[in-house]
Amino acid sequence: MNVYDFDETIFHPDSSYGFFLYCLRHYPRAVLKALPRSAAEGIRYALLPLRHEKKDAKRLKEALFSYLNRLGDVHGTVSAFWDENADGFAPWYLQQKRKDDLIISASPAFLLEPAAGKLGVRLIATDMNPYTGKIRGRNCHDEEKARRFREAYPDERVEEFYSDSLSDTPMAKLAERAYLVKGGERIPWPYL
Repeated sequence: MNVYDFDETIFHPDSSYGFFLYCLRHYPRAVLKALPRSAAEGIRYALLPLRHEKKDAKRLKEALFSYLNRLGDVHGTVSAFWDENADGFAPWYLQQKRKDDLIISASPAFLLEPAAGKLGVRLIATDMNPYTGKIRGRNCHDEEKARRFREAYPDERVEEFYSDSLSDTPMAKLAERAYLVKGGERIPWPYL
């Protein structure tokens, strides 16, 4: 099995940011009403010491997605977003995609499920309520990705892992070969 991070690895731009901009264009009132809370959490997070607590990152992500409760048909909006952004997949990924691929991402599962479905691959992502923006459990980031992978696939062998971020080193350590993706270029993982 090959495992891939999603945002800025096999899809450009970041899907959460892209979805935010899509909602801002199509539902400006919903997004703008949530901006004060999002901005306040963003400033609070930025002013924390360099080593952020995981609960603070979770709190920031929940604030950033707090506009969801004003969208109405969230799943319809997500579907329309993917219709508009279907060309964001990296050509190198589409050329090597396999049926047993797994996407593992910190982005919300409800946002990535249609994309994974179109690609015909499996998905592990942050479990976020699509109507409230509240995260159930932990944000699927850094060592949480490796933990959730082992929980879901205890006996699976990871042949190759791809990500744009060194924060995914715990997941890269599970792979026989790992690659850091920068601008479409894939280089061997630097710290393994």
